[in-house]
Amino acid sequence: MTSEANGKKLRFDAKELGQILGIPVEGFDVYVPENKTVLGIAQLLQLAQKLSQQPGLKATQSIKKGDMSFVHQLLFWFIIKNVIPRGQGRNLSDPMDQCLLIYWTRENKLNLPAIMIRHIVRIANTPREHDMRYGFLLTSIFEHFGVTLQKRMGVQIVDEIGSSTLMGCGFKLVKEEQLFHNRGPEHLFPLFLVRPQVGLLLMCCYRIN
Repeated sequence: MTSEANGKKLRFDAKELGQILGIPVEGFDVYVPENKTVLGIAQLLQLAQKLSQQPGLKATQSIKKGDMSFVHQLLFWFIIKNVIPRGQGRNLSDPMDQCLLIYWTRENKLNLPAIMIRHIVRIANTPREHDMRYGFLLTSIFEHFGVTLQKRMGVQIVDEIGSSTLMGCGFKLVKEEQLFHNRGPEHLFPLFLVRPQVGLLLMCCYRIN
């Protein structure tokens, strides 16, 4: 990738970007901007069936966030916030999102530096206006190449996944004493337990029958 910012030349590949950010450069690195069929029609149909929870689905399609399981909703939220961030279409997963979701549920690695470069190149060359996102990661890149920043976006240590995020993905907030009170395993639902001085402590991923 090559670019220029404030008169400074920027040139790096995924390997160097990984070194700049201090993250591994390995794992799934396919980034398909428009023509998703290169991922394979049969595979895309399986992804749509699994994530939509509709095994009888006949054609590939984007999946609404609300149609996914609670855990898949949470992973989808993380992907559109951090892996391929965007401001539009945040409640609809396209085949690229679905592919990343499935890879993560299989505990496969994602090559973030490679995906970042391809996503940035796509956003920078689209006729529509888009927010580049990636925040402090871009700050690290610019500072590595000696680019002077008028407004620096520094790293912030925050809870990436808070109670409002979990509730937005269908999880239920309960008090500790209510956790298993008069409730058998067959009636458990996705929930998270909050203790005042501990924060989010426990998630049980079951559905109500």
